[in-house]
Amino acid sequence: MKKLLPLALGLALTGCQNMDAMMPWVNMGNQMAKDAGYDTDSRLAAGIKEALKTGTDRAGAQLSREGAFNLSLPASVQPVADTLRQFGFGSYVDQVETAMNRGAEQAVAAATPVFKQAISQMSVNDALGIVQGGQTAATDYFRTQTESTLRQRYQPIVEDNLRKTGFYDQYQSLLAVYDKLPLTDKPDLDLENYVIDNSMDELYTRIGEQETRIRQDPLGQGSALIGAVFGANSQPAK
Repeated sequence: MKKLLPLALGLALTGCQNMDAMMPWVNMGNQMAKDAGYDTDSRLAAGIKEALKTGTDRAGAQLSREGAFNLSLPASVQPVADTLRQFGFGSYVDQVETAMNRGAEQAVAAATPVFKQAISQMSVNDALGIVQGGQTAATDYFRTQTESTLRQRYQPIVEDNLRKTGFYDQYQSLLAVYDKLPLTDKPDLDLENYVIDNSMDELYTRIGEQETRIRQDPLGQGSALIGAVFGANSQPAK
């Protein structure tokens, strides 16, 4: 009877571009494994959670290194930056951008426990839906379900780390200089949400990239459990 498990997992879990057409086989595979005494639902959920944890850990490690971000002032503020440079105050712009990037990097590292908590709360039903989805289904689910809560948790982390990097001091210095310039049209220089938006977008993007790699090469990029969930017959990417 144990020989049914590889067949069941192969039918139920191997990636397929036309998943709708494969659903009868997916359901049959799950049922065969259950009949053989295996709780495939919990196994699937564990594999999905492990894959997402692996992806978030790798993305977090990449983006928490110094130099990982390359944020610059937004396009709407570039005329301000250009004007400051023309008046000889380019160093203020450089210092603000440096502080923005260091703050974003440190915030990613500090936010890792928030992601782990969200993963641990994922339900079995959610995981079952993810395994049948596209190349970034887990990341898409993760973002849909957690972005609002994560933003609430992420914002004070970003604020605290921006403060530690000297962002606010540099920012106030830039504003003080800018306000004294003989200009009539001065846009709002609220950059805090800009840093939060861009750092979160980049983090989700990196998580999605990691998920795609894991799906394409589950054994090479993940583990035996992840390999079983995403298709043990997958070939390592060359």
